[in-house]
Order: sequence, then structure tokens, then C-alpha cells
Amino acid sequence: MQSKKKIITFAALAVVLAILPWAITGGFENGKSWLRAVDFALLYIMLALGLNIVVGFAGLLDLGYIAFYAVGAYSFALLNSPHLAHVLPAWLMNPPLLVMLLIAACVAGIFGVLLGTPTLKLRGDYLAIVTLGFGEIIRIFLNNLDRPVNITNGPQGINNISKVQIAGYDLGRPIEWFGLRFDTVHLYYYLILAFCCLIIFVSLRLQRSRIGRAWVAIREDEIAANAMGINTRNVKLLAFAMGASFGGVSGALFASFQGFVSPESFVLMESIMVLCMVVLGGMGHIPGVILGAILVSITPEILRDIINPLQSAVFGERVFDPENLRMLIFGLAMITIMLLRPEGLWPSKRRAREFHEHDEEAKA
Repeated sequence: MQSKKKIITFAALAVVLAILPWAITGGFENGKSWLRAVDFALLYIMLALGLNIVVGFAGLLDLGYIAFYAVGAYSFALLNSPHLAHVLPAWLMNPPLLVMLLIAACVAGIFGVLLGTPTLKLRGDYLAIVTLGFGEIIRIFLNNLDRPVNITNGPQGINNISKVQIAGYDLGRPIEWFGLRFDTVHLYYYLILAFCCLIIFVSLRLQRSRIGRAWVAIREDEIAANAMGINTRNVKLLAFAMGASFGGVSGALFASFQGFVSPESFVLMESIMVLCMVVLGGMGHIPGVILGAILVSITPEILRDIINPLQSAVFGERVFDPENLRMLIFGLAMITIMLLRPEGLWPSKRRAREFHEHDEEAKA
């Protein structure tokens, strides 16, 4: 009976996700911009699930996670744009999508191991400071690797990035199919959704696997996990590598969708936002992390459309800068939620019990 309910729920969810682009573009005046925001929300879900492996499962605080997003994005950009076409061999340029995503995941995974290796004995604030520095180093390198050899084009970024081609179809151009017109935002929605579902599936399998249980054991008590025979060094490095590879895949899809990358897309605030998604939704709980990613990525966009009309209705004119006011309201909402529900909006049952065990003891 319960399995039947799950099948019905997943079938209904699949139908909703399939028709969502058409509902958005047909139901809103600026529907394409809203669909674009949904596309970015899916990318953020992938990022949040990757960071959840490091922070939620293994308990390793990472404030430089956006660096792996940048590595994946620039890996795609360099191999799918004219920027280095005169230097790199022709057979290496414009590889198939799956090959390109595999390259981005592997390169980001290598960078994850490079970050994890010197930080194996660090915990808490010290680990957070080192990872924060790593993220800033990557951004600064991308910003300055335009001399003496121009690799990243510096602060100007890389443009003219090729769109994905699948089965002869160019996702950068509208496609007519069964009488429906699929624009680029529609096509990339389904592409990103497919890889988002794949990453969700991999995350669920990892959580229930022996490796996932080893990560949780390290998070709860690393000394006890080591005493039980878990190779904490290799398991922690695997957490960094797996989380980074998810970020690399997301970054590659971002570069293709955006058609342009620059270091300004990978600032520290982006790392903080992804961490907020994990913490707000519920660390270590995959449905909660997905919820947190949707709320944190979509809510500012909703506020963007609400703030100006609200100011005009109340004050008769625009008094506050909408961008600053939007982030102020968003920040206050985050603080309020975390004060009322420190375990997150949708935590796992185990984590919810951990946060409220003192309240139960007090009642007893």
C-alpha cells in the first residue's frame, strides 16, 4: 500500500515537473525570466546536494565550495569557446556533452582532493577558514590568469560559449516538436532537470550505502569511527571529491546555459548562499536540502518583483534601494527561521530528536 502511494506521488510529481515550464511561461507576463530563475534553482539544488555530502553527511564545514562550481564552469568554457581554440588541438574542442560533464566532474574532484589533503586534521572554525581561503584563491587566480599567458581572460571572462548539442539538436536554438515550440530556457530546463534527478538518485544511494554510513559516523565522532576501523582519511577525501564533482557538473551546465562566465559569478557570497540552503533545509536530509535550495534561490526573485510595487503603494515612491532591501528582508527571514527551527525546515527524524532531546528531558 505504501509503495503504491509512493508510485502515485512520484508520477504526479513527474507530471508537474514536465508541464511546469509551460505553466510558468503561459501564466506570467515575464514567464521566460521566471523559467530562467527555475533553471538556476535546479543548478542550486545540484550545488546544495554536493555541499550536503561534505557538510551534512561528513560534518566538514566548507566555506569555499563555490570554487568547484567555478572549476567546472571554466573547464566547460575553455573547451567549448573560441578563447583557446588556436592553442588546444581540434580533437579536444567541443567534446560531447557526457564527456564534457565527466571532464568537469573529474577536474573538480581533483581540486576537491587537493583541498581535502592538507585539511584532514582540521576541524570546525579552522577548517572553515582554510576552505574560505581556498575559494578566494581560486577566484583570484581566475581573475588574474590573463597574463603573461591569457588563459582565463581575467575579469572580462569568457564568452561565446557553445550551447549543448544532443542528437543533432542545438539547444541554443528553438526546436519545434509535436507542434510545440521549445525555446532555449525550456530545453535547458529539461536538460538540467535530468541531471538534477541523476544527482538526487546518486545522493540517495550514497546516503544508504556503507560509505554514507561511514560519513555519518565521522560526523558524529571521528575518534570513535577511527576506532571502529573506518579509514577516516580516505573517507573524508572521498567526501571532498564527491561533493566537488557535483559542483563541477553544475558549473559546466551553468556555463553552457549562461554562455558566459567570469570570476564575479563565483564570489564568497555564493558559497554562503549554498551553505544557507543546506542549513536552512536540514543538514544531511536530502528532501530538506532540496527544499532549502528552492526557497533560498527563488525567494529573492519573488521579493525582487514585490519590493518596488510595495514601496510605491506605501510611500508613493521608491525610498530604499530594492536590491539592499531585498537582501535585508531575506536575511531577517533566515535569522527568524533559524531561531525558531535550528534543525532546519525539513530535518531528518534523527536530527530533529537531537535538537529537541533537552526539551524532552526537561519535560520529563
